[in-house]
Amino acid sequence: MAHLVEDLIHKGALSSEPVIAAFRKVRRQDFVHQDMLLHATEDTPLPIAHGQTISQPSTVATMLELLHVQPGDRVLEVGCGSGWLTALLAELVGSSGFVYAIDIIPQLVDLTMEHLEKYKFTNVEVKWGNGWEGNVTHAPYNRIIVSAGAVETPSVLVDQLARGGRLVVPVGGDVQDLVVVEKRSDGKVDTEKFPGYQFVPLVGEVTPISIK
Repeated sequence: MAHLVEDLIHKGALSSEPVIAAFRKVRRQDFVHQDMLLHATEDTPLPIAHGQTISQPSTVATMLELLHVQPGDRVLEVGCGSGWLTALLAELVGSSGFVYAIDIIPQLVDLTMEHLEKYKFTNVEVKWGNGWEGNVTHAPYNRIIVSAGAVETPSVLVDQLARGGRLVVPVGGDVQDLVVVEKRSDGKVDTEKFPGYQFVPLVGEVTPISIK
């Protein structure tokens, strides 16, 4: 794992000390399929199950750097997959924060929980959920991150974002932009786009909003 972290630092995908430390502690190989172990430290997406993938490490690193997670944050993760990003988030928020992870595929919810057992986190809840609906039970969230491509930024997720919070979501067609939504103290939002990413689709009922 060490050479992957150094590679990501060299590429500029990893830059902040907290995210680098989380990558060093949470090993990607603990979250990939056994058949993929030899490729776990490669900077490439890998299949997990049910047509889904564990994202490319440089993409995960970029998303976390854009998310600006702070200790004590309440974080919603949409699309937990095999749980690697869930574990990284749990490490970043620390014991005073909490991660609420959802996935629309029940088997991946089970897979994430199985993988997280290795790390003994007490600050994570994983459950079935439709990403287009978010998780209103524990809203608002300081940070929201989506690991699947949406046709538009989901309005529900913007609504569930706390003032001062940040949302990172891939938006577009076959190739997506990473869209960073920041909610100001007055409730209005600012957005920034980073082009050139590919994610599996965010499935479920669509409740879109167009943010210019």
